[in-house]
Amino acid sequence: MEGIKKYSIVISLKTILLIGFLTLLPLILNAQADKKYIRQGNREYNKDKFQNSEVSYRKAIDDNRRSPDAVFNIGDALYKQNKFEEAAKQFSENINMNEDKEKKAAGLYNLGNAFLQGKKLKESIEAYKGSLKLNPDNLEAKYNLAYAQDLLIQQQQQQQQQQQDQNKENQDNKDQKNDQDKQKEDQKNNDQKQDQQENQQKQQQQEQSISKEDAQRLLNSLANDEKNVQEKVKLAKAARERKLTVKNW
Repeated sequence: MEGIKKYSIVISLKTILLIGFLTLLPLILNAQADKKYIRQGNREYNKDKFQNSEVSYRKAIDDNRRSPDAVFNIGDALYKQNKFEEAAKQFSENINMNEDKEKKAAGLYNLGNAFLQGKKLKESIEAYKGSLKLNPDNLEAKYNLAYAQDLLIQQQQQQQQQQQDQNKENQDNKDQKNDQDKQKEDQKNNDQKQDQQENQQKQQQQEQSISKEDAQRLLNSLANDEKNVQEKVKLAKAARERKLTVKNW
């Protein structure tokens, strides 16, 4: 019975190196292109052409998506264009990509600056603290941390004052409304009282008017009675005179 045949594959060291080189060649080319665009972006950045530098850094990302330096530089270019929210996203991404302690500290410091410019004081304070944990000797981070903390205290005091002013304004408005309601109620009561007085006056005037009419009728009645009495007296007097008169024949 024949034994099982074994085939051995012999690859020379030169062949191994060639295969390894061919495998790494795209990565090497991408890295070179990455460095090329980063250098170009840096030149534009130093000339204050921040928008152009952003474009160059993004080209570096297109060639090497795992380039933390390009991501960091995009954040810088955006920061210089006052696009603080977008810059903060780039710095955050750079921090997550970076294993280098010094570069991570720089990313946290720039993230703190972006948050500070975007008025996100609490977030900026946390970023500065994170940067100082990695690099305690960063004096600018210490200064900016203290500055952000002072701004936060001022902001909280202003918010508290605004809340107090708002509460006072609400109370004043409530008091004013109560005063207005009271004035309306008082006016309503006064109007009702005035209406009652006017009604009473009208009633009194009517009563007085009726009394005058009755008095006039009474006077007229008395005048008629007196006239009738005078007529009766005249008739009685005339009758007596007739009786006393002697007829001459």
